[in-house]
Formats: sequence, C-alpha cells, structure tokens
Amino acid sequence: MSSLVQPLAAGPARKTIVRALVWLISLALLGWFAVWASRSIVATKAPVIPTAKVRRGDLSLALTARAEVRGGAPETLTAPMIGGEQHITSMLKSGDSVKPGDVVVQLNTSEQEFKLKEAESDLAEAEQHLLQARAQSAADAEEDAYALASAKSQVKLAELDVKRNPLLATIVARQNDLALEAARDKLAQLEHNIGNRQKTNTAAIAIQEASKTKALQAIKTAHESIESMTLKTHHAGYVSIKATDPNMIGPGMVLPPFQVGDTVRPGMAIAEIPDLDKWEVAARMEEVDRGHVALNDKADISVIALPGRKFHGHVSNVGGTAGQFWDRHFECKIALEDPVTELRPGMSAIVVMTTDELRNVLWIPAQALFEADGRTFVYVRSGKSFVARDVKLARRNETRAVVTGVLEGQEVALSNPLETEKKKEAAANPLQSIQK
Repeated sequence: MSSLVQPLAAGPARKTIVRALVWLISLALLGWFAVWASRSIVATKAPVIPTAKVRRGDLSLALTARAEVRGGAPETLTAPMIGGEQHITSMLKSGDSVKPGDVVVQLNTSEQEFKLKEAESDLAEAEQHLLQARAQSAADAEEDAYALASAKSQVKLAELDVKRNPLLATIVARQNDLALEAARDKLAQLEHNIGNRQKTNTAAIAIQEASKTKALQAIKTAHESIESMTLKTHHAGYVSIKATDPNMIGPGMVLPPFQVGDTVRPGMAIAEIPDLDKWEVAARMEEVDRGHVALNDKADISVIALPGRKFHGHVSNVGGTAGQFWDRHFECKIALEDPVTELRPGMSAIVVMTTDELRNVLWIPAQALFEADGRTFVYVRSGKSFVARDVKLARRNETRAVVTGVLEGQEVALSNPLETEKKKEAAANPLQSIQK
C-alpha cells in the first residue's frame, strides 16, 4: 500500500519542478531579449553629429531684436520742481486718447493753495503798512514845511533887527547878533532834521514796497506752482503711464505704473504722450551689439499684428546702457519711414538691421564656434573623428561667424563631438550608466 502512494506523490512534485525550471528559463530568455532589444534600439537612435562646411563669399551681417511700436517724439510729463513730495489726486489711464490741452495728471495743490493764501494775507498787510508809511511821510512833510518856513521867517526878522544895530545901544546890538545866530542855528538844525526824517520816511516806504513786491512774487510763484501741478499735454496722442520708480528695479522685479494716491518726487517722470504723427519702434538690444549700431542705420521691421507687410526705418536714437551686470542692454529707437493707419501703439515687432557688408570672407554657422578657457575654436573633421582647431573670430551675429584659421570647404561640427560621444557611450551601456 505504501509503495503505491510514493510514486503518486513523486509525480506531481516532479511536474512542479519542471514547470518552475521552464518559467525561469523563459524569464532569462525574456530578460536577455529585452536587453538586446534596448541596445539595438538605442544604438539605432544614437545621435549623429551635424556638420557644415566652411564657406567663402560676401556676407551681410544683421542684428535681430524684438521691439515695440510707439508714437514718436514723446512728450514727457514730470512732477514740477517745487520741492517736497507730491501726491497724485487724479490721472488718466494708459492708452487713453488725448488732445492738446487735456489734463493728464493732477497733483495735490493743498500746500500751494495754503502758501497762496499766506502770500495774499502778506500782500494785504504790506499794502496797509505802505499806505500808513506814505501818509506819515506826507504828514511829516507838511509839518516840516511849516516849521522850515517859520524858522526862515525868524532868521529874516533877526537879520532886520541886526541891521538896526548901529542905531542901538551896544548891549541891545549884541542881543540882536545873538538872536540872529540862534535863529540861523535853529534853521540849520531843522533842515538837518528834516533831511533825516525824509530819509527815514523814504526807507520806511521802500521797506513796505519791498514787502509788497515779495508778497506779489510769492502769489505769482504759488499760482505758477498750482498751475504746474496740473500736467497737460501739448499735442494729440495717447497716454503712457510710467513705472513708479525704474531706478529701484532689481532682479525679477516688475514695478507697477503710477496710480492715484502715489507719491512722486520733483522732476520724476509720471507719463508720456507719444506723438502719433511720428511713429517709431523701440528695440531692446544686447550690450555686445552696441558697437555695431549707429545713427541712420537702415532697418527692416515686421509688425506681428500685420503679417505679410514689411516696414522700413532708420535708427534715430541709441540709448544708454542699463540693467544689471548679467543683463546689460540698451534701447534703440527706429523711426518708421512708411507708417500705415493700421498701426497701434504697443504692437510687437521684429527688427532686422544690416550692420556690415563683408566681402570675400570665410564664415561658418554661429553654432560651430566654441569658446572655453580663453580659446575660440572649431571642431574640424579628421577622418571619422573631429579635432579642435583654434580660430580667430572677426565678426559674428546670431546665425553666422566670420573667422580665420580654417580652410574653405573644411567640414566643421555643429555640436560638441566630445559631448556627443559621451551620449553614445551612455546609450550603448544603459545598465552601466544607471549603476554609475
């Protein structure tokens, strides 16, 4: 009975072992096939080094930049130079149309109106004091005239008495002489006092007139200040509100435009009114291109909102360099020579400026030029590989570079062969690269 049970038990166990072995072999074959397939697929998709040939010929170098359509010759509205901070009480919005004489920005005039009232009060007081000074001077003049006439009359009478001295006793004659001398002294003293009093009255009048003039000037200044705090445009156009303080912009910061309630400092630009009779585009260009841009350089403009149309212009202004050291740039303004009625402020545009016409030069695509460790070089094909060769860069732009140190027709790599080789090795040994 036991002998029959053992074969029956051994049969299922053997089948289980066989099935397990079959599964293990199948998994091993499947893994090997997966690795082989992955290597084959990666190998077939290994990157190929793109190349180009060194060419000789005439070359036009151009600069390309993004730009914005604007009205030309903008009128800048600035806070008046009256000292102290000022506050915006009302203003138009960016994009609003305006005509000559329209109020764009109104600043708070409370302080200036207070100064105006003070000046008007000072003027009224100065005028009152001036009237008093003139009246006092007139009264003093009349009193002095009477006193002077009386003193002169006393002198005349004394002189007549002296003329009778030969007929009078000695003592009486002496008394007449003394009376004449006293009358003359009194007249001289009176004339001196009258002269001083006239000078004093004249000075008092001059002081009050100066106070009046000062008050009038203060009133005029207050009126001018109040008027200057109402910023008006002198020509038709549209409003462009400036940023609150462009000097405070840091990395990644975008300051909002001015709005009602903001504080402005004297001389700060608040808004611009571009002249729509003179269209221009403002292009932001890299600092390295500054030496290749000059006034009156010709430019071709494509306005994105008007596809298929080409515009022409010339450089009208090259701005100063600005920005942080990692983003140095300058603004280049280009006057449009053939504007159309479809143009609108703020439209985006592409500007292409031909900066140089070079004759019979060697040139390569810009991506074939490499720089490292102070060297400028290219990778020239040598058999099935590439070798680095130093070159001298004469000129370059976004797409092409003019060089010396290579021969016409030589094949140069458009990507770094060493980096490409590393990518190939990594693709050929994916498991090894994963382990690393």
